[in-house]
Amino acid sequence: MRAALHIFGLFFLASAAFLPLRTPVSYGTCPSVPAEVSGASDATLTSVSDSSSAAAGRTGCIPVGSLAQDSLAFRAGETMSFVLHYNWGIINSDVGTATVKLEEVDFNGVPAFHCDVSGRTTRLYDLVFRVREQFDSWFTRDGLRPLKFTRDTHEGKYDALNTYIYDRERSVIVADVYSTSSGQRSLELPLDRCTYDLPSLFFLARNMNMDVVTPEVRYPMTFAIDDDVYNVHFILHGRETIDVKGLGRINTIKFSARLLAGEVFRSDTDMTIYISDDANRLPVYFEAPLLVGKATGRMTSCSNLAHPFSSMVRRAR
Repeated sequence: MRAALHIFGLFFLASAAFLPLRTPVSYGTCPSVPAEVSGASDATLTSVSDSSSAAAGRTGCIPVGSLAQDSLAFRAGETMSFVLHYNWGIINSDVGTATVKLEEVDFNGVPAFHCDVSGRTTRLYDLVFRVREQFDSWFTRDGLRPLKFTRDTHEGKYDALNTYIYDRERSVIVADVYSTSSGQRSLELPLDRCTYDLPSLFFLARNMNMDVVTPEVRYPMTFAIDDDVYNVHFILHGRETIDVKGLGRINTIKFSARLLAGEVFRSDTDMTIYISDDANRLPVYFEAPLLVGKATGRMTSCSNLAHPFSSMVRRAR
């Protein structure tokens, strides 16, 4: 379903959680197995420990700790794979897959990370509505500041090709935006210290400073896509243990993202995200009600992690 893949970008962003910073001590790998998340009706929900009240009501950049390369929650070589699912009436099936890959590169003389995010419908669903999504982001290794972002989208008869260059000297994003509905446009978008693209903001937020995060407080994140700059608000709810069929029982952190109303989402929609409660902060499951039906996503594999996958309480038998 187009809607399921359409929200993957937001899922990717929202998958960032609140990391108490620590130095990587070993590398971990997710079990590469089909993973369906069962209901969490028997899960135990506990509140996140109280943090500094100074963050309450904060509307600036998300609070992060050190962004020096040796303090990050991830490392070059990390790979994550996902399955996207759609449910509406008699339709209840996997409709797409997505992968996220990170590597170290040299970007015009600047030490940088390159993040490759790709999504596609399954071969079967290609017969109904073919979707191909490709995000590429380049951002600095120290500080995780965005340098360049491209989006290449093919959804049925709709195509979009967007390129963004982050010009910090002039505080603008130089954007070349094309779509089959609006044609080619060149424009400049406002750039401040809190503006990112989806992939770089995802990795930034994985290093959020837990000491200044307050449960039930809205934290805004700003990103550029299409021809504008958008805000999405995230709310931390607590810790929850869920059973992941085929994977096991996982300790997670649960939070929600307030989504933008429009052609895909309802105006009152919150997307719910479950993140592994370990130093990696891996997105293991999400769900979002749509105007028609519901989209869910689950992680199926990951590799070359900076930390052990220690949030697993018990492996599935």
